[in-house]
Amino acid sequence: MTVTRRQFINSIATTAAGAALAATAKSYARILGSNERVNFAVIGLNGRAHAHLDALKANRSAARLSCVCDVDSDILKKFSDSVADHMGEGAASEKDFRHVLERKEIDAITIATPDHWHTPMAIAALEAGKHVYVEKPCSHNPAEGEMLVRAQVKYQKLVQMGNQQRSSPHTIEAIQKIRNGVIGRPYAAKAWYVNVRKSIGIGKEIPVPPQLDWDLWQGPAPRRPYKDNVHPYNWHWFKIWGTGETLNNGTHEVDVCRWALGVDFPKRVTASGGRYHFKDDWQFYDTLITSFEYDDAMLSWDGKSCEGMKYYGRDRGSTISGTNGTVLIDRDGYEIYDLKGKKTGEFKSGGKTFSLDLIGSDSMTNAHFANFIAGIQKGEKLNAPVAEGNVAVTMLQLSNIAWEVNRELNLDPKDGRILNDPEAMKMWDREYEKGWAPQV
Repeated sequence: MTVTRRQFINSIATTAAGAALAATAKSYARILGSNERVNFAVIGLNGRAHAHLDALKANRSAARLSCVCDVDSDILKKFSDSVADHMGEGAASEKDFRHVLERKEIDAITIATPDHWHTPMAIAALEAGKHVYVEKPCSHNPAEGEMLVRAQVKYQKLVQMGNQQRSSPHTIEAIQKIRNGVIGRPYAAKAWYVNVRKSIGIGKEIPVPPQLDWDLWQGPAPRRPYKDNVHPYNWHWFKIWGTGETLNNGTHEVDVCRWALGVDFPKRVTASGGRYHFKDDWQFYDTLITSFEYDDAMLSWDGKSCEGMKYYGRDRGSTISGTNGTVLIDRDGYEIYDLKGKKTGEFKSGGKTFSLDLIGSDSMTNAHFANFIAGIQKGEKLNAPVAEGNVAVTMLQLSNIAWEVNRELNLDPKDGRILNDPEAMKMWDREYEKGWAPQV
């Protein structure tokens, strides 16, 4: 029986979650625990956690959601009430993630908390013997990323970062075509993201809402009074908790670009931009152009948080240019062009991605979870192990530092560390609330 390439890719896209877990009865019998469902806990239940729930549902023949956790009791109850409908059975609820880690039945946790919690929580989970699926960015600052990579090696548990396009069948195919020379030698990549975010206004100090444990929400971050424009989403735009749009969204496409180019840390980074659209409490840029330079390649990211003019008719995506043409890749497919701009090939998944979607449930996430579960059950190689995902994260954190100090940074390509700039290097780490600093 013959199958066309399109039929093959469509089949992968629609059945990736199940296919990633398929194995013969004989092979399963050789793997300890491979016939058992992996017990998950989801921590941080606003927004992206709903995509985690959908992905666990898609993989429920191999996964069970045993516990959910959030410091906001209203969010916790709403999410908890939806679990049985998705999974066919309920889950325990916890406010404090440390109680989740004490549960012996939990095999793996997923982290969809604010960014300042990602590394400290992941390290604590590894120490407790849990596997970890952590949303991007895997860390709040470069030092944390280094710590998390060391912790994964030390505790020998799996850590998958949530850059789910690494598990997208059509993206994998596009990267393979680039590897096989469809555009010659790739040397330039451009990524972008556009949105029409509204102003967050000027926050007012108010009493902490009764449903929110504000002290535990802050956790490792130095204490601040509660303001009415932070929780549950706008923390992204405050430096003490968030990492700006580059890490919030740029991580995905920059990771695709460096994957396509076959590069790791650059030798130089520059960043130019500002908060132009509104005057409010937002502490990062709403418009940024950042560039990464290599010996024989370049990579850039263009971010517009508050201006929705698309590139190539897309909210987000990447172009990879080479000596014989260009490949345009986004979450919905790819297109191939020759040097004169003539389209010579394409694939469309049939979906449509919008940057206004703050949850992002999709087949890529389902497949990314399937890969993570198969890694736990069968030792399958992860598509986005933290040591790999951390490269793009650190690059964009360096972009934030370049923007802060307003100058080009020269880097050590071995590890991304900043050379000959002590002021900039001070931003490699952060200040922690006493007693909360992560350690490996």
